[in-house]
Amino acid sequence: MASVVTSRVLSYFLTNSELKPRSRVRVQSVSGSDSKGLPSDSVQMNGASLTGEEEKNGVLIDRGIREKEKTGGRADAWNASLKCGVEKKCVKDVISSHLDVLWDDGYGTKTVKDYFEEAKEMIRPDGGPPRWFCPVECGQPLKDSPVLLFCPGLDGVGSALALHHKALGKVFEVRCLHIPVRDRTPFEGLVTIVEKTVRLEHASSPSKPIYLLGDSFGGCLVLAIAARNPEIDLVVILANPATSFDRSQLQPLFPLSEAWPDGLYNAMPYLLSFIMGDPVKMARVNIDHRLPRRLQIEQLFQNLIALLPCLSDLADIVPKDTLIWKLKLLKSAASYTNSRIHAVKAEVLVLSSGNDYMLPSGDEAQRLKSSLKNCTVRYFKDNGHTILLEDGVNLLTVIKGTGKYRRSRTINFVTDFVPPSMSEFKYGNDELVGLLSFATGSAMFSTLDDGKIVKGLHGVPNEGPVLFVGNHMLMGLEVCSLVLEFLRERNIMVRGVAHPVVLGEREWVSSPEFSFTDWMKVMGAVPVTASNLFKLLSTKSHVLLYPGGARESLHHRSGFFFLAIILMADASPPLLLTCRTT
Repeated sequence: MASVVTSRVLSYFLTNSELKPRSRVRVQSVSGSDSKGLPSDSVQMNGASLTGEEEKNGVLIDRGIREKEKTGGRADAWNASLKCGVEKKCVKDVISSHLDVLWDDGYGTKTVKDYFEEAKEMIRPDGGPPRWFCPVECGQPLKDSPVLLFCPGLDGVGSALALHHKALGKVFEVRCLHIPVRDRTPFEGLVTIVEKTVRLEHASSPSKPIYLLGDSFGGCLVLAIAARNPEIDLVVILANPATSFDRSQLQPLFPLSEAWPDGLYNAMPYLLSFIMGDPVKMARVNIDHRLPRRLQIEQLFQNLIALLPCLSDLADIVPKDTLIWKLKLLKSAASYTNSRIHAVKAEVLVLSSGNDYMLPSGDEAQRLKSSLKNCTVRYFKDNGHTILLEDGVNLLTVIKGTGKYRRSRTINFVTDFVPPSMSEFKYGNDELVGLLSFATGSAMFSTLDDGKIVKGLHGVPNEGPVLFVGNHMLMGLEVCSLVLEFLRERNIMVRGVAHPVVLGEREWVSSPEFSFTDWMKVMGAVPVTASNLFKLLSTKSHVLLYPGGARESLHHRSGFFFLAIILMADASPPLLLTCRTT
């Protein structure tokens, strides 16, 4: 049972349960109703709907936000009351300011089965309104980490980030919105709840961005918040947003939902599971891709068998009357958001699935990209609607690869860099560079202090600053092997400086997938500028510089012409090898 309990405020949900709370907290929802069954000596926070105190490693950390005045107005009233009414304290000495190279992000340790087990515990009726909770797996984030507010899809549980809790919790203060099964708060009421928390966070840390992550229905919710608060620094992440609900192929069937007999509805969860997501992709989450194919198939079969009984729990997570209400709520949410989408000024990242059978997510991503001023799209052709619960999408990796992670108003390529995790290293080494390293036959040699040349990197200093300067081989194919070899052999992060055109956004690509260029950013590549080079060396980094650049790597007068061809084709390794033979 301990593995199922994943929230610091889970006692808030399990009012009638025999489980005891895991930390001393008292949470009051943003709508003003007190929670039940909590310790009398706990910390109270009026209106903030956040965890007031956490006990981590024996040190009590006060992260409370106390609102001293209640106001009924909008932005002006909020700013007036919060100017003197917000306090935020932290113990600096117990919070780490950096991550080690090849840190454990926990990706692949949790499965969709864990999500269902968690959801069963959280859907127990307690009579409470929507409220925020902090997952235990997120742990303590880095110093000065921004807050990430997750708004769920139609299930309303708020645990759809179960696969990503540990990774996101390292660099974000993660809070998830839980909407109880029997709650009937209208869409505008939910907007008010989320907006209140956003404004509290902005008032307490005005220099830090606020991340809003919306899954399906939650995408409408966070876009509505962004439209209503253009003055706040927001980074909006949308996972198959339901703003395209009016164009859904399933919409003609929704009016018939009220006429479904109860016996038929018991079979609906199995139908919805295939419409909303890809069971095979869900079952592949914890499978090691380096295993032999036979063992992978055996483990996939076992995972599918274990997952199928959990699908019946969908009838409890979204019962018939709740589904009817949620469909009406979804229709009003899409209409409300689309009428205000022109007012969105925030930075937006859209994750779009190619196998979404519930919504036309691919077309909607392109519509949002053309409608929003600052919108980036990443297309995942093999994933379904529930993209956050499927294999092949590590959310933190996507955020890093698209250059969306920052701790202040502008991104700092040095201080905001999150080192690659072990799962990212394994994927890059096995899936991206493995064949390339074999084809190029890379061999590393270094020179010791006595002048002896040895095979390997033993002659490279452990601490920087170190500047590596070299000449590109043909097409610059040696760079990938070089960076990964330093990680594998010496656990040293080499920051390569690349031409800004290479790392820029590919505006001409209609449906850009997460490509090799994005992986360059994940593995530490930064645009080559004098200021970036100075910042890297001043922080004692290992820096890789090729003065010859693109012209040298192509060994041709018209090298920039061929570089443009490579970039237009997403700069994937197979194309690089093809151009080499051409």
